[in-house]
Amino acid sequence: MAAGTITMLDGDHHLLRLMHLVSPSLPTGAFAYSQGLEWAVEAGWIRNADDLEGWLRDLIAHNLTGVDVPLLDRMRTACQNQDDAALMRWCDLLLAFRETHELRLEEHNRGRAMVRLLEGLAVPLPPSGLVGRSQLAGFALAAAHWQIDRVAAAAGYLWSWLENQVLTGIKLIPLGQTEGHRILLQLDPAVAAAVERGLSLDDDAIGASSPAMAMASSGHETQYTRLYRS
Repeated sequence: MAAGTITMLDGDHHLLRLMHLVSPSLPTGAFAYSQGLEWAVEAGWIRNADDLEGWLRDLIAHNLTGVDVPLLDRMRTACQNQDDAALMRWCDLLLAFRETHELRLEEHNRGRAMVRLLEGLAVPLPPSGLVGRSQLAGFALAAAHWQIDRVAAAAGYLWSWLENQVLTGIKLIPLGQTEGHRILLQLDPAVAAAVERGLSLDDDAIGASSPAMAMASSGHETQYTRLYRS
């Protein structure tokens, strides 16, 4: 090997695939949805950076910890085992926890977009078509195919969700880019805690409800003017 040559360990390749998967340029339409945040800003619930940080911290502690992280982990395992029955069960449960028509529609639309993306990246898709029901299932399939470990996959998914929500807040409130990055930094411990706790939950402990988010999402469905998709 020539002097000065840089080599990559297998783990580094997995990290690159994870970076690919959580990139904001991923064409799954995440940028088009606010998940009720646009209505919450319009209603005056979220007026500044501190309000946004508190809103996101609560969602991480409840919805992401209790639903997204544990279900992502189970979907990843189902994809590894090529267990369509388990994948269907976890997809059904996920959709049951999406509390509004808007949130369920986002899950479906981004799921279909994820299928098109994975096809383009030569990731083998199960013939059942289950992955297209949920963008979380598509993320899980990619993580399984690229052998991204469960902790990194959960952290990456959570970070991707959080970054998109912060960017939405930056546009709507509005905030400066530096303020947005401060929020991301402040929420680092919350993300780590959500990954640790979410991955430790038993099946019968999965679940969460965020009434404020459900109200905001419902309100956004009929909001008179909006930047984000309903």
